[in-house]
Amino acid sequence: MAPHDPSAAVGPSRDTDTDTDTGPSYVRYAFADGVARITLVDADRGNPVHLDSVDQLFTAVRRAAADDARVVVLASTGRFFCVGGDVAAFAGAEDLPGYVDELADRLHRVVSELVRSEAVVVSVVQGAAAGAGFPLAAAADLVLAADTATFSLGYTRLGLSVDGGTSMLTHTLGLHRVLRLALLNDRLTATELLDAGLVARVVPAAELDACVEGVVATLVAGSAPAYAASKRLLRGAVEEHPEARLRAEALAIRELAGGADGREGVAAFVAKRTPTFGA
Repeated sequence: MAPHDPSAAVGPSRDTDTDTDTGPSYVRYAFADGVARITLVDADRGNPVHLDSVDQLFTAVRRAAADDARVVVLASTGRFFCVGGDVAAFAGAEDLPGYVDELADRLHRVVSELVRSEAVVVSVVQGAAAGAGFPLAAAADLVLAADTATFSLGYTRLGLSVDGGTSMLTHTLGLHRVLRLALLNDRLTATELLDAGLVARVVPAAELDACVEGVVATLVAGSAPAYAASKRLLRGAVEEHPEARLRAEALAIRELAGGADGREGVAAFVAKRTPTFGA
């Protein structure tokens, strides 16, 4: 869930926010012609991950399943795909380890649903996918990206370990490339991840919408049972039980959030200063 600093009633042919009676909407859901479109809409804040946004995202993913969507498109509004965890919420939590554990578990439910969905999941990345935004985008079966998109982790800058399914990136990117991302917090471009095999298409930003619609049209015209079986077989070949990996990530980040370095990392981020670890 680590950040990058950026300094629902539904049915056929409908477009609604997955809001609640007491709070704002962070996710929009639309369904038509077999395609569920789930869009993060907290653009002014970079679509951060927090309890309410993740709950709304989970509701949207479950509604896509209830609608028997053949394709799920996960996209976002604004300059960023997702900047990662809402560190202000971390700083304001009375029980930081408990909050981080709860948030990780809820986020991991979303990732698990996307991975196990019978639908083909397509993520659309137009800007930064950072922290939890990176593995969230990578949970899709096909990642489509603008040439302006970037991907980074940043967890260790906060004294925290990776979550959101980051450990499963090793299947696609290889162990040492993911170690580089986790330990050095390098930022990779969409083209670099195209070469690495994670991103399926990279196009100029102005052509991204057309690229998405072309891919969606191809998938809708195809055989849904064949896609579902292929997805199940291929994903099962590399990660038969992803939930066990996701829970291990949640337990690790909870433990670190309760330690001195985790608290210092969160405080330093909010204060916009360099953290002092191991003091």
